[in-house]
This record gives sequence, C-alpha cells and structure tokens, in this order.
Amino acid sequence: MLGHTKLAEQDLILTLLSETGEQLRAVAKGARKPGGRLAARVELFCESDFLLARGRSLDVVSEAQVTCAHAGLRGDLERVSAASAVCEVARLTSFEDAEDPFLHAILARALTALEQAPDQGRLDLSVAAYAFKVLAHSGWRPELDSCVACGDASVTFFSAPFGGTLCSSCARNVAGAEPVDARTLAWLRSLLRSTFDELGRAEVDVATSTELLSYAHVWAATHLDARLRAFEFMLSL
Repeated sequence: MLGHTKLAEQDLILTLLSETGEQLRAVAKGARKPGGRLAARVELFCESDFLLARGRSLDVVSEAQVTCAHAGLRGDLERVSAASAVCEVARLTSFEDAEDPFLHAILARALTALEQAPDQGRLDLSVAAYAFKVLAHSGWRPELDSCVACGDASVTFFSAPFGGTLCSSCARNVAGAEPVDARTLAWLRSLLRSTFDELGRAEVDVATSTELLSYAHVWAATHLDARLRAFEFMLSL
C-alpha cells in the first residue's frame, strides 16, 4: 500500500500498487475504527491481497489479507521516513490503467532492502538507488559517462535539468550546474548498476550517502515536476 487519506469518520481511501504495476484507489470502510476488521490489514508499506468490489467512482475493499507486513519498517523514524520517500516516488511513477510489473517488483525489493539496511548509510543508498532505477526505467536515465552537450568524456559538473554530466566548458553555459568529483560519479553509476543486495553490503559513510540521496532527490523532483515532501523530510533528519 502506497498511502491513504481519511474519508468520513471511520473510512480510508487507499492508494495501492497492483502486481501488474497499475495504481489503484479503493475505499476501506471502517478501517479507522479501533478493532475494526480491516484496521490491521491496511497498514502503510504492507503487501496484501485485496478483494475489491467495483463501485461507482471508487472500488471498495471487501476482503484483505496481509502477505508481507514489512514489520521491520515500523517503530523506527529513519526507516519509516525512508519507506515513505520510496512510496512517494512510487505514487508519482505509477498510473491507473497502465500496466508495468517492474514497478511492483522493484518496490517490494526496495522495501525489503530498507528493512535489512544495517545503518543510515545503507538506508540512504537504498532510497537513492530506488529513485534512480525507477526514473531510469520510466525514461529519465541520467547521462553519467560523457557530457550531455558535447559528448566529451571528461566530465566535472552535473545538472539535473540538463540531463546529467557536463564538461567544464559546457557547464559555463548551464545555470545551476554543480561540480561533481570522480568518486561521486562512480557512486551514482553504482546506484544504477548495482543490486540492492550489493548496495546493502557496500561500505559508505553518512556524508557520502547523504550527498547521493540529495542527488536522487533533485533528479526525481526535477523530472517528476513535483515537490517530494517525504524525501525532504528524510533529508532533514
């Protein structure tokens, strides 16, 4: 489940990502009622089987069964904020009546990676990797090996609006282009190319992981044309 909003006194409108990658919205009646039948089955970040009844404007949850609770994400502010940032990007990259099974598979894997991350650095890496991988899959893959303007392989600047790395000559004509060193570029390439398991074993200091998370935030906010509040909150911790 990607998110929910309150409806009336006891109901919730759920935002779901199906196994086919379609985004769904459904009403869970009585989900906010203490001890209600659905209350414990519509928690954020859960993977669940839902039986939905067709409604006039929104589907209605008839039955729900949790298949993977991702319980390790709860009770820990850093993990909750990381999972919220991932689900925020998932909401903005999935759509109704648009199937893409990759979106569900990578989201489930990312949430598991967040549960397993041993420290803040690996949490940051998992969120940053998810954002870059999903946006690359959706058509917004950053150029990291040569200048996006002239093709020069000697790159020392990065610009999200311009699409990636720039040489020093071309960067002079790009407002907001930021200097980027070879080590950071190597990490950015690794976020796109490495598996979550590999990133979970990587040695990284918090200063570096925070920098990479900032790159992912700027890249996602720029190309999704949205303010990512959950991402901003994670960066503020």
